[in-house]
Amino acid sequence: MEPQFTDADLEAYLDESLDSGRAAQIEDVLASDKALLNRLAMINGRRDAGVHTLGEIWRRNQIGVPTPEVMGNFILGILPEGDTQYIQFRMDHLKCCFTLAMFNDLQLQQSENSELSQTRRERIYKTSAGLLKRGNPEEE
Repeated sequence: MEPQFTDADLEAYLDESLDSGRAAQIEDVLASDKALLNRLAMINGRRDAGVHTLGEIWRRNQIGVPTPEVMGNFILGILPEGDTQYIQFRMDHLKCCFTLAMFNDLQLQQSENSELSQTRRERIYKTSAGLLKRGNPEEE
């Protein structure tokens, strides 16, 4: 049995905001299913005519996608439990590509900043190591 696709799936596919696995499933089925191709064409025609669904408006305007500040707090583990669960839901169940991209970008940025901090600390230590061994010049 071929997978079933909702109109929301097809709208997200058209917006290129569907997770890659689900988008690949749609593309595979589209090659052989005229009915699905017709549904996709109807949705696209409706959108071109200016008729939009509530879900489509949410996706296009990225309503519900956490801000970078909120996502940073999520990564740091300092969000209230309800907010944490909501972001986790967006990533695990909705597979929101915008939320996942921001999460991955911020994690990468955090690891790069951590490496820079470590390098900076080592450089400061090396340049001040000789001064620390001599002690306080006022004591001499």
